Amino acid sequence: MSPTLPMAVVAAALQVAAAAPQSPSPWPLLERAAAQYRSATSLQSEFIQVIDNAMIGRFESRGELWQAGESRLSMRFRDPPDEAIVADGAFLWVYTPSTAPKQVLRISLAKTPTYGVNVMSWILDRPKERYRATLLRSEELAGHPVAVIGLDPIDLDLPFSAAVVWLDKESALPRRVQLTELNGTSRTITLTAPRLNAALPKGIFEFRAPSGVRIVDQ
Repeated sequence: MSPTLPMAVVAAALQVAAAAPQSPSPWPLLERAAAQYRSATSLQSEFIQVIDNAMIGRFESRGELWQAGESRLSMRFRDPPDEAIVADGAFLWVYTPSTAPKQVLRISLAKTPTYGVNVMSWILDRPKERYRATLLRSEELAGHPVAVIGLDPIDLDLPFSAAVVWLDKESALPRRVQLTELNGTSRTITLTAPRLNAALPKGIFEFRAPSGVRIVDQ
């Protein structure tokens, strides 16, 4: 065997490796999304939420979502009707009359995990400090080209073990988020028409318990 053959093989392998296409980095788009989210005064969208749980099965709901800052959230449901999840800056209010018609839960935001219930802040605030990110694929979602990015948490305070975010390649707006929660539940939130910096409706982050409903502190 020629003593030069192994070197030739190595050189050819190096050439092949150098010519092989490298996977695009997800970080330019993810950091662009994070920068505009941090500078925004609000995020508003119609949403569809799907929860998959091994014990209760699949549950789908829809309504309108508003977020502002790290501790203000309003999810007002049309299906199921009249349900609401509202974070007012101090408390999280959970009212689900379809399953608990006579009570509303009130939870101190000081006792909730990082960012409370603000899912978009979980995903888009300082992502490089919280995740390892991988570009999974490109596809279309509701007619919009999106990058599908897998997020592996390195911040152990986050209340989920894995996440996937669908970011609009043109606007860098989040159009879908899928979370694998610590109990194994899969939660997918699709934002059907997200927009930033919309004027906040008066009282959007206030919750008033209906007459006859008991407030339960947790």
